[in-house]
Amino acid sequence: MNINATLLGQTIMFVMFVWFCMKFVWPPITNAMGERAKRIADGLAAGERGKSELDLATKRSLEILHEAKQKAAEVIAQAESRAAQIVDEAKAGAREEGERLLNGAKAEIEQEVFRAREALRDQVAALAVAGAEKILRHEVDAAKHAELLKSIQSEL
Repeated sequence: MNINATLLGQTIMFVMFVWFCMKFVWPPITNAMGERAKRIADGLAAGERGKSELDLATKRSLEILHEAKQKAAEVIAQAESRAAQIVDEAKAGAREEGERLLNGAKAEIEQEVFRAREALRDQVAALAVAGAEKILRHEVDAAKHAELLKSIQSEL
């Protein structure tokens, strides 16, 4: 056997094998590799989009949390001011009620004093009439008059 013919035959077979691979085997492999590269690129892009969306969501959640804290602080401040207002209103109401009760008690005391004075006047008038009656029953004598006045004074 001739080595040149074998080498030539192997070269022809190798060229036919390369042609066959390039015609029938290589295109599906390159298509599969292209699709896989596209899927990997799409996956990486989706990962980047997801990462950026996560960053945006994190920033938005921090903003919402900050706004919620501000609103909570405002609500607490309003509640505290309303509580202070209610306490002031209650104090004012208590003062008014105290003044009303004090005025009522003063009026009641004045009425009791007036009643006591009227009762005292009635008693003094009755005593004066009784004294005058006693004086008129006895004869007119200065010593007896003084005695009667002392007895009237002791009854008062």
